[in-house]
Amino acid sequence: MNAKEKIHQTVTENPVVLYMKGTRQFPQCGFSAKAAQILKACGVSFVDVNVLADPEVVPALKDYADWPTIPVLYVKGEFIGGCDIMTEMYQAGELQQKLAA
Repeated sequence: MNAKEKIHQTVTENPVVLYMKGTRQFPQCGFSAKAAQILKACGVSFVDVNVLADPEVVPALKDYADWPTIPVLYVKGEFIGGCDIMTEMYQAGELQQKLAA
């Protein structure tokens, strides 16, 4: 299974997936830390995938998501976006609604 297939399998088999630099316990960049913090504030359980652990994941993820930056959030297989979009949606209450749906 190549990296792109692995990404597809992960986002379709898990309700909430955050591709990030590091892990939720030990984020490796500020944007990843903020994204994980937002999901924790929403009280939702999520799968965190450390893109630094596998060098093939970043280019495959950028191609799969058509999104240039990390972190990347998927909810129920749907691409949501990165940290800025997550922040805007959270502040507007939209992210909480999407996660609860």
